Amino acid sequence: MTGLFDKFSSVARAHKAITQTGRDPFAVRIDRVFSPTEAEIGGRRCILLGSNNYLGLTFDQDAISAACEALSDYGTGTTGSRVANGSYAPHQDLEHALADYYGMRSAVLFTTGYQANLGFISAITGKDDILLIDSDCHASIYDGCKLSDATVIRFRHNDADDLARRLRRLPSETNKLVVIEGIYSMLGDRAPLAEIVEAAKAGGAYVLVDEAHSLGVLGETGRGLGEETGLQDQIDFVTGTFSKSVGTIGGFCLSNHPELESIRLAARSYLFTASLPPSVVASARVTLDRISDPRLRRNLWHNAERLYHGLKELGFEVGPEMTPIIGVRLTDAEKALAVWYALLENGVYVNLALPPATPQGACLLRCSVCAAHTDNQIDAILAAFGKARMQLTDETRATG
Repeated sequence: MTGLFDKFSSVARAHKAITQTGRDPFAVRIDRVFSPTEAEIGGRRCILLGSNNYLGLTFDQDAISAACEALSDYGTGTTGSRVANGSYAPHQDLEHALADYYGMRSAVLFTTGYQANLGFISAITGKDDILLIDSDCHASIYDGCKLSDATVIRFRHNDADDLARRLRRLPSETNKLVVIEGIYSMLGDRAPLAEIVEAAKAGGAYVLVDEAHSLGVLGETGRGLGEETGLQDQIDFVTGTFSKSVGTIGGFCLSNHPELESIRLAARSYLFTASLPPSVVASARVTLDRISDPRLRRNLWHNAERLYHGLKELGFEVGPEMTPIIGVRLTDAEKALAVWYALLENGVYVNLALPPATPQGACLLRCSVCAAHTDNQIDAILAAFGKARMQLTDETRATG
């Protein structure tokens, strides 16, 4: 008889191999946070290069004040879902602000970005519908597909021609939804939105863009890839999260379709989850106004450009295009772990990302640039990468 946990044996073995060095890269404890870019980890002051705090708004003083005031006025939580006792005035005000910001008809607020994709995708599509998703889509999108009764078809990453071919094979009368992301979370590449939209519309499909990593990052006012490309009015649905540029937690879905409101009574992750604490809603309301400030984006892209090109000059293989997500590719998990550990020893924290969570089975050090990083911090990060590379080269020579 097999045990319930036997299915995880391969995962446990892989994890054990990784942690033989005495440090677990997937269980790092941050003891103190000093700013959007610095924290104490294991008694060492480190530069944070592994958060999604793209605009550095987690310490915005107006947002903190608004959260404290809401905490005093409304308490620590709602203790209920939006359809029960969890719809407060701040929740509805934030939904109106989101819709106004995007210039769309309506918004639905979820408790997390994961739940926004999970709930919306599984509710909007049914057994007679077809979902076509980019192969590199986030786990929340895949899980939404699993909960849906729809037929799921994956197309090759960022390949609009492959999408068009697959759409041409489908019955014209069938409801079809194409799901992509504005910026993909591991390698930081944008979706070719114009080509995807053209293929989708020619195939009679709706389009959903998850702007989780592009909100606050792309576009004149930070609305994401839809704004940057001028194609916002061609997108049927937008999902996103507050856990990146907005600097807190929460998720949302937006649309110009008047029927979007019916999702409130159909999406299980909306119906059966307690709503966001009012203090979180209050802070998000403040930082949502902040992200339209072009100065933050200028700082962000300045830092991204310096780090991206600096890493290339050091000889590292980085992602296909320069964005605030910079995936550094290593040849295998052992080398990726060695560089990750060396960086931490030199006061730089990044994310280690290994298969199967990565595209094409890549072993990555996932770097997330912040608008609040200083030039001196970028210099220190590049110096740490340089030391790590020298150490890795020396070890390779010693064992070769």
